[in-house]
Amino acid sequence: MGKPTINDVAREAGVSKKTVSRVINRSPLLGQQTRERVEAVIARLGYVPNPQARALALRRNFTIALVHDGTCDALLPLAIRGMHDALAGTEFALLLHRIGADSAASDVRSLIEAHRPFGTLLMPSIALDSLEFGDDNIVEIATSEVRTAERKAMEHVVTLLAGSGHSRIGFIGGPEHSKSARARELGYLDALADLGLDRGASLITSSEGDFASGLEAARLLFEISPRPTAIVACNDEAATGIIHAASRAGIAVPNDLSVVGFDDSPAARRLSPALSTVAVPYEHLAGIAATRAANLQTGSTGTGLAPLRFIPRGTSASPG
Repeated sequence: MGKPTINDVAREAGVSKKTVSRVINRSPLLGQQTRERVEAVIARLGYVPNPQARALALRRNFTIALVHDGTCDALLPLAIRGMHDALAGTEFALLLHRIGADSAASDVRSLIEAHRPFGTLLMPSIALDSLEFGDDNIVEIATSEVRTAERKAMEHVVTLLAGSGHSRIGFIGGPEHSKSARARELGYLDALADLGLDRGASLITSSEGDFASGLEAARLLFEISPRPTAIVACNDEAATGIIHAASRAGIAVPNDLSVVGFDDSPAARRLSPALSTVAVPYEHLAGIAATRAANLQTGSTGTGLAPLRFIPRGTSASPG
């Protein structure tokens, strides 16, 4: 006998070929009993759907695209690992695609039109209005729930720094288009307001969330008088720039200046001293986002997001 076909499955299950196709493509238009009967026949016959035919029918390829703009490169390996684990053993493949920060919407549209991915994941630095993409299955790794947690975590960090004696706390923000960067800045402002600390504009500088702009932003904060005794950055990359700027200016970390990042990227542990930062479970979040984008049935619809953890390391201490 040759390989079983979709016609064989339909005949054995007593349904139409279209019904079999709907089962294979996870259509919600079927009753549970019909779905289970067809799936049992598929398993018994050992039928393997033709991926090209399925892609043609769905007008999508079995790829999940991970889109980034180059500002989260340190986090990409974590997101890729989480997606890989979530998609392991499935028919889906991972497509990595870089876009321009200033042309995000048009670049994502071009990606979808050219490659027709089954789903598209956005790294946290990318802000798009998914409504303009209709049914193109755009999934954010940093959901509104994650951004709320980021805001609370940043508020907690600033409160801890103030509790250890810091009253002049600077902040280096991220790109204007980043929802996560904005949430973290709001957490910083929340803490200063609650504590009654100086929240003047001179204590806040912006950056692109990378090393070079973090270094330049730190130089601006060093010119303030009195200088901040602690600086919190929107992410670890910018925080690394602060540490290098302090070294060049002869400012000792942490004796003269405490520095705190955000993300707990792999580089945070490799610095000397190691960077104090907030751990965000990107592997876990990317895995959940990939599962959603692939429409895989996991029995869970929430993120299961654990509280983000502040990890004190060698770059933060009480002011000298």
